Amino acid sequence: MTPTAIPAYRLPASNRRILLARRPAGIPQPEDFAIDEEAVPEPGPGTVLVRNIYLSVDPAQRGWASAEANYAQPVPLGGPMRALAVGRVLRSRAEGVQEGEFVYGWFGWQDYAVVEPKAIVHRATEPVPLSAHAGLLGINGLTAYIALTALGRPVAGDSVLVSTAGGAVGALVGQIARNLGARPLGLTGDDAKVDLCRSRYGYAEAWNYRTTDWDARVAETAPDGVNVYFDNVGGAILDTALRRMAAAGRVVQCGTASIASWNPLPSGPRNEREILTRRLVWSGFVVFDHVPRFAEARQTLAGWYEEGRLTYDEDIAEGIAQAPGAIKALYAGENRGKKLIYVG
Repeated sequence: MTPTAIPAYRLPASNRRILLARRPAGIPQPEDFAIDEEAVPEPGPGTVLVRNIYLSVDPAQRGWASAEANYAQPVPLGGPMRALAVGRVLRSRAEGVQEGEFVYGWFGWQDYAVVEPKAIVHRATEPVPLSAHAGLLGINGLTAYIALTALGRPVAGDSVLVSTAGGAVGALVGQIARNLGARPLGLTGDDAKVDLCRSRYGYAEAWNYRTTDWDARVAETAPDGVNVYFDNVGGAILDTALRRMAAAGRVVQCGTASIASWNPLPSGPRNEREILTRRLVWSGFVVFDHVPRFAEARQTLAGWYEEGRLTYDEDIAEGIAQAPGAIKALYAGENRGKKLIYVG
């Protein structure tokens, strides 16, 4: 969106924040957070004040809240919950950032954030709805596009199996695979999401892994094996999917949502021989390793959206008080589309 001048704007007396009150044991629960209020901060030299509009809820927040660092340091206890958000620049004391710009970046679960320009992931300039910058063009869309094209590398005719196929990432992976000429197959734990996968998200076939012998269905549907497995869950589903892979298949490890805890380390079948005999390539994916491709990905996704070749759904809750329970609801599969909280 094109920046417009900010009229005289009297800041409210307080800024509501969602703080991480304690380390969660597994999936963050509402009681792991606290809500407080502080004075709205003023930007200092080299910083900007952003008024958040849409707060993003992402599976990665489980790891960010954990005591164990993975690819990012843990959120400090007593600090605002780390989160991406879409907002508007109200005050700017930073070169190159204009007041009135709509931006997407690391602004946290709060009404207002003072940040340096490096916290801005991108300016919201593409011709999509503003909220779509947190999902379709945010880390969900970027993950779906870059992980599939860089690591999955599907070609026309490939079978692409996707777990959590009805989620914010999986719903886009299916459509991207279809747009690339591949044949997407989806797994989800909800009959309504199975229907969405088939009717809306581009999947040739989809199954409820809780109620269907999906292993047998995949074997029938892809008799020559699965060429790409895009995995968001790990665990038993991954163990089964590996044994349905075609020779020289590619496994994209994008998430491990099915694992309740990593301490102690869970155990399961040994998969080394499957990797060896099938000559598989198994790659882990973290979207922030691929920043140089973000602009290309956003341009492609926005173009497909304009052409009607890509659709997406959103599940938007009203009010910052909805944030503490949002991650729990996300992992329970209660959302229908990209989970957002509207605070603007």
